[in-house]
Amino acid sequence: MSRYLDDLYKRREGVSLGGGVNKQNKQRQQGKQSARERIEQLLDDGTFRELQRFVRTSGTDYQCENVITGYGKVFGRTVCVYAQDFTIQGGSLGEMHSLKITKLMDYAYNLGVPIVGLCDSAGAKIQEGVKALGGYGELFYRNAKYSGKIPQISVIMGPCAGGAVYSPALTDFVFMVKQTSHMFLTGSKVVKAVTGKHMSHEELGGSQLHATKSGDVHFVSENETDCLRQVRKLLSYLPQNNKGSKPIASNWVTEQKQNQMESVVPDDPKKVYNMVHVISALFDTGSYIEVQAAFAANITVGFAKLDGNTVGVVANNPKYKAGALDVDASDKAARFIRFCDCFHIPIVTLEDVSGFIPGVLQQESGIIRHGAKLLYAYAESCVPKVTVILRKAYGGAYVAMNSKSIGADLVFAWPTAEIAVMGAEGAVDVLYGKDIQQDDQPESKREQLIEQYKKEVMHPYIAAELGVVDDVISPSETRSVLIESLDMLRSKTRNDECHGNIPL
Repeated sequence: MSRYLDDLYKRREGVSLGGGVNKQNKQRQQGKQSARERIEQLLDDGTFRELQRFVRTSGTDYQCENVITGYGKVFGRTVCVYAQDFTIQGGSLGEMHSLKITKLMDYAYNLGVPIVGLCDSAGAKIQEGVKALGGYGELFYRNAKYSGKIPQISVIMGPCAGGAVYSPALTDFVFMVKQTSHMFLTGSKVVKAVTGKHMSHEELGGSQLHATKSGDVHFVSENETDCLRQVRKLLSYLPQNNKGSKPIASNWVTEQKQNQMESVVPDDPKKVYNMVHVISALFDTGSYIEVQAAFAANITVGFAKLDGNTVGVVANNPKYKAGALDVDASDKAARFIRFCDCFHIPIVTLEDVSGFIPGVLQQESGIIRHGAKLLYAYAESCVPKVTVILRKAYGGAYVAMNSKSIGADLVFAWPTAEIAVMGAEGAVDVLYGKDIQQDDQPESKREQLIEQYKKEVMHPYIAAELGVVDDVISPSETRSVLIESLDMLRSKTRNDECHGNIPL
């Protein structure tokens, strides 16, 4: 027996070394950890159980395949995880590499637990040809098949090139690390050959580009340790699957300074403020996790805790573009709403929107089609949905931001709310332009009509009288009203029909 045990220990030691000590040290010199070190940081101490440890591609000198697969615990809950090992053939994907990951994906789905992929790969194994391409297809198929059933998270911790980028794009959330993470379809050599222009990996597909321009990444971290800590935190906000498992209830400090709500939003609808400050004052202290914070910042989306329970937050942010909706903001919000609907997470909408951004550029970019995605996402979702109108709620954007008419369960308004087809100034110019010009004191007449329009048409009590607002509440009672509302809506009938979380 001892001879067999010796052989086992030797094989395990060879597998744990991956591509060897020298290559692992080179990783560390670049600010990157080994695949096993990453897994250890992600999971609770001592909980990782490796699966298919000795699988490898025949005919290679390595004692294992260049991806590690298995399961462990995050805050005591089971999570499946795979980590590509760049020290072995650059973490490139081939038939057996794909087989290990797809088996783990099937396992995660059957268990009903999240799956986290730690990606560090140069792309496909060119020498395997179509077998490698087929391997990618097997991954993509499962990404789509299990979308909306279990949370899928991709963590880019090195290069992610070629066809490999589409698996992360199909998952729910993508993390990147500054300077060491890169995602691109074609490398710099190909780009130079085609365009004659040299571009660095950072210019082609660095975290800054994807966080601000493409919107392909949801979270960016300073280093790998911080990144994995953020992944752990996000998992604690999410359910295990779409079948009713609940996120971890937290013990956040829930005592809020309610008087902040009276002053954080200016009464003057033309004054700018940061909606994130409102969210911070409204929800459990320090609990807001903003998703895609640097992309389409005119709308902010993310998860927060309200009295210890996870909610999805969708809110216009007047600090950027006056909180108006455009192509990117519509897509960003729509996909987040659909994720919440997939996993039965209640949605709180904070509204202060002047409309959809007008202009030729937005029309050419398809604002009608993209804005319709937001409308569809809200109308389709069947989770508890509560809207609070803080200030402006104008035109089609008012309807799109979870109005009563497209399925909001409850809508509340602050006394500062203005609900109308457009702002008072524009409405008065359209309705009374000729009368104003003919008046002896046109400016005075215009101001008088603006005030009259606000009182007779835009006042929140008008909307409340018509039943499209359930109640007009003071800012200081907003938190308690939300807690009561979501508690009441907890028994809302669920729609057993499920949908995936298609990239929008």
